[in-house]
Amino acid sequence: MTTLADVATMLRDARREANLSQEEAAQRAGVARTTVARMETLARGDMSVSALVRLLEAAGYDLRIVKHGHRRTLEDILAEQRQGEGSS
Repeated sequence: MTTLADVATMLRDARREANLSQEEAAQRAGVARTTVARMETLARGDMSVSALVRLLEAAGYDLRIVKHGHRRTLEDILAEQRQGEGSS
């Protein structure tokens, strides 16, 4: 199971992978830098889903739900099927 602490770590890693400072990510997402810092460290023990989505988008990521034990999303499977149909 993914914990809130795991999500905070993934958010931080996504921001760093995009070579964004907390300030740059905050500006792109339209949130305060302190919001980014709080979410990455779970300073308040929770996080805003809307801010999480905006910060991930600012770093070039989408938030997706994947069934436990699976690596691919339904969108991945459908995209693969569409590619297969196009190459026939």
